[in-house]
Amino acid sequence: MRLSQFHLSTSKETPADAEVVSHQLMLRAGMIRKLAAGIYTWTPLGLRVLRKVETAVREEMQAAGAIEMLMPSVQPKELWEETGRWEKFGGQLLKIKDRKDAWYAYGPTHEEVVTDFARNELSSYRQLPLTVFQIQTKFRDEIRPRFGVMRAREFLMKDAYSFHLDAQDLDRQYHEIYRAYERIFTRLGLRFRAVFADTGAIGGSASHEFHVLADSGEDAIAWSDGSAYAANVELAEALAPAAPRPAPAEAMREVETPTQKTCEDVAALLDIPLARTVRTLALVGADGFVVALARGDHAVNTIKLAKVAGLAEYRMATEAEIAAHLGSEPGFLGPVGPKAAVRVVADRAVAAMADFVVGANRPGYHLTGVNWGRDLPEPDVVADLRNAEAGDPSPDGRGTLAIARGIEVGHVFQLGPKYAEAMGATVLDEQGKARVMHMGCYGIGVSRIVAAAIEQNSDAAGIVWPEPMAPWRVAVCVINPKNDPAVAEAAAALHAELSAAGVDSVLDDRGLRPGQMFADIELIGIPHRVVVSARGLEAGTFEYRSRTAAESEALDRDALLARLGIGAA
Repeated sequence: MRLSQFHLSTSKETPADAEVVSHQLMLRAGMIRKLAAGIYTWTPLGLRVLRKVETAVREEMQAAGAIEMLMPSVQPKELWEETGRWEKFGGQLLKIKDRKDAWYAYGPTHEEVVTDFARNELSSYRQLPLTVFQIQTKFRDEIRPRFGVMRAREFLMKDAYSFHLDAQDLDRQYHEIYRAYERIFTRLGLRFRAVFADTGAIGGSASHEFHVLADSGEDAIAWSDGSAYAANVELAEALAPAAPRPAPAEAMREVETPTQKTCEDVAALLDIPLARTVRTLALVGADGFVVALARGDHAVNTIKLAKVAGLAEYRMATEAEIAAHLGSEPGFLGPVGPKAAVRVVADRAVAAMADFVVGANRPGYHLTGVNWGRDLPEPDVVADLRNAEAGDPSPDGRGTLAIARGIEVGHVFQLGPKYAEAMGATVLDEQGKARVMHMGCYGIGVSRIVAAAIEQNSDAAGIVWPEPMAPWRVAVCVINPKNDPAVAEAAAALHAELSAAGVDSVLDDRGLRPGQMFADIELIGIPHRVVVSARGLEAGTFEYRSRTAAESEALDRDALLARLGIGAA
């Protein structure tokens, strides 16, 4: 490949609307161009990287026993109604009508379509297990698309689905795909971590996310410094305090807090640690009015809260409901002395507290020295309601938790019979009895991996690709090719030799000045740069520089080939 015959359009300027490094560098390097909000054109340069990722994903999925297929992007409403997701999926589902006024969805995922395929194609246990996958464009109508292809509305995804006679065989394939994902991200040269995760809108019984580690990651990951335990903070268990609850040491008393409505402000006024305060959430669930309590210095985890019995579809209480049950206004709420019956749900840390501070259910006042069993009944429910934090003990009992940032690039689910049952996907077992199939679902954000790799691998000069993802592994740069035929010929010969040896290389014969040419090669992240010049030819050397090296080296032909892993010819 000659750059003089390739479309490469780079920029020195950082686009004003690009918030994260990957978005900035992908635009500057000319990898993508914005068409509309969250919708991008991939240029020839960007597509080369995208195809490298796609190849690694395809080959490792095939090695794990998955068979490639291709399903329609446009899906009929009727399939989504069978699973109840036409309404439940929410605003992210792009709904469209055809000329006959029939409704369709532009596929954000393909559980319904693949289950329809399976129920029509599979009839016997002898056809199981079956794992199929596709690499295809998806569309999710994000409210606020941002960060370039990191959170785009249109994106390239690998989605795979497996079908099994029972849960045991599903579990076997789940872990086989899990290992395939580990091979994919290792092969691409990425630092990553697999974590326990919530099943979210897809549903199912078990789930792991794969995160590329990067300081700019949107997700927080809790991991143990003493074991392999790792989980998304949304799911990581926060254990109950090991020490027993202290005995009461204070009398309960009411204190004036005229304008202090937050735990932070109350703690500052009383000159006490924030950890001695308790925040109160007034909720309405299936069983009525609920008071949920968390320590003032802890963040309430809404996913964990929704797992408490009766709170699967909770909502925040209105001011009228709060007044009716607690007799106060928001900012001064607490569990002591409610006006009407309330259900008290306390986080584990709160259940272990003594002499704590809560709202007095009286505007302008809080209570100090509050104790369970003396000033109010024991909680109706004690549960893990908070986000895990750095320094918490690891849930597996080994080590303590640290928090890292990650970018989710893969997700695997054990769906179980959820979709197959809803859509009547059955096969006959050995006894001729109809059995609902068990399913697995396995996704990888192919286009997102590209952005995540840049977030993890960049410097002031531009992108620093892991070699397996780079658009080319080696750039052969020609100094003054138009005015020095010998240099141009030597560069072309070296480029041909590298290509013949299977090295993915590009010849930069654009005739640019060295500074501009080198800046482009660094910006687009080529791992190895070789400069061919008249001075080098006279000395019998090439100027070599690794993308991560501070200085260039003068190498003869054999040394250069050895450095590139080819060896002396």
